[in-house]
Amino acid sequence: MTEPVANRGPITFSIMLATLMNTLDSTIANVALPHIQGSLSAAPDQITWVLTSYIVAAAVMTPMSGWLAGRLGMKRTFLVVITGFTVASMLCGAATSLPQIVVFRVFQGLFGAALVPLSQAVLLNINPPERHAQAMTVWAMGTILGPIFGPVIGGYLTDTFSWRWCFYINLPIGIVTLLGVWMFMARKDESRRRAFDFLGFGALAITVGSFQLMMDRGPGADWFSAAEIWTYAIVAGIGLWVFVVHSLTAAHPFFDLALIRDRNLVAATSFSFLTGILIFGSLAILPLLMQSLMGYSAWTAGLVSMPRGVGMMISILMAGRLSKHVDLRLMLLAGLAFSGWAAWQMARFDLSMDTWPLMTSGFLQGFAVGLFFVPLTTLAFATVSPALRAEASSIYNLVRNIGSSAGISIMQALAAANSQVMHEQLAGRVIPGDAVLRATLPPAFDPSTLSGALVLDAEIKRQAMMTAYVNDFRLMLLLIFFCAPLVLLLKPPRLGAAPAPGHAAVE
Repeated sequence: MTEPVANRGPITFSIMLATLMNTLDSTIANVALPHIQGSLSAAPDQITWVLTSYIVAAAVMTPMSGWLAGRLGMKRTFLVVITGFTVASMLCGAATSLPQIVVFRVFQGLFGAALVPLSQAVLLNINPPERHAQAMTVWAMGTILGPIFGPVIGGYLTDTFSWRWCFYINLPIGIVTLLGVWMFMARKDESRRRAFDFLGFGALAITVGSFQLMMDRGPGADWFSAAEIWTYAIVAGIGLWVFVVHSLTAAHPFFDLALIRDRNLVAATSFSFLTGILIFGSLAILPLLMQSLMGYSAWTAGLVSMPRGVGMMISILMAGRLSKHVDLRLMLLAGLAFSGWAAWQMARFDLSMDTWPLMTSGFLQGFAVGLFFVPLTTLAFATVSPALRAEASSIYNLVRNIGSSAGISIMQALAAANSQVMHEQLAGRVIPGDAVLRATLPPAFDPSTLSGALVLDAEIKRQAMMTAYVNDFRLMLLLIFFCAPLVLLLKPPRLGAAPAPGHAAVE
């Protein structure tokens, strides 16, 4: 029997409110960027640092969340990061210059990085093994709903009040969360007094930060044609080499090496990296496709995207209920099947389609995400010792976020490069003196006139960009086949098995 945990409900509500606050902030400021730019008199290439600074800081700090929880204890760590995140949010809202808001966003990312992995670890610790799938259902809802509703809430607050309220909204949420954690979460004295590995953390921080900057700055800097991107890549490579060599030879490495010997954790983490590319890669290019190519307004594009969120919520709730009766690996395979179906539909997009293909493929992809999230997170920690869950969660979420960042950058870069290639190929077939071509084209596309040539070139650009997007979706379909073999490496959890000692400890 598992030791009962007091206040399980209030603890779950408090930590998931903190998680929702963090995930909301990952997207809530996106729609407010133009307003922030005008208010702070920032240039277009400078204002993106409001987003990049948060992402890089969170990526660098995520690996440290496990060590902090082990050193300070889960409750004290939560109290510190919630307080720091709330204060940093208030400072972001009160910023009067671009350097100020960038610095405060860095602090916001540093404090907020621990909220998602530690909330996952707490839910696993306060629930017995047979309830882990249901716990991960709750966790998945909190982590997914934030990015979905962040732009909507951010747009409402910006239009109704001010962009500053995108940050001020965290004050009441932070206070409620802080009180909930302080009142209901038990404080344990079982912290792991392990020495801090400065070299290991420094090498990993440099690797993650440089890689994140390379991914964020790459599309705008034309990738490796710029010295800046080469610098990030070289620094990331050197940092990774130092981290690996040091971890294998140090007496007390930054991450416990027992984690890399856990087959489930390694396979599930690799799987989450690939699914991060699949999910967030398409999310980055679909709004551009709808608004730039199809001519949808931002409001219409948002409505067309709603079936994706509906599919996510339905499948997450279904996965939580089915987890007691169905092998979790079968759910992952079903998620891959639905994701492949969605990618196949998206690979057939064209400029003459209506909203139906976008809505159906979005629903299918959202449904697939729910079938990924719950079983994957459950399987990832099925064989991890309770004492190592905080570290394991930080690794799992770090790799997933890196995959998401890589997916966004890679898909955008491939779309831009492929559109140029396709434009050259299509334009090369247009010969103004070709009588057959002039007889086929409408008069408005007559290449022998200046206006006709301009209209024709604009249409060629649209066709080239759509072809580039379709090629991206075909690549996603190919990635799905690479994910399938990883399912075979996962071992299902032994439901009803005796939990490890201390399983129910919140600490």
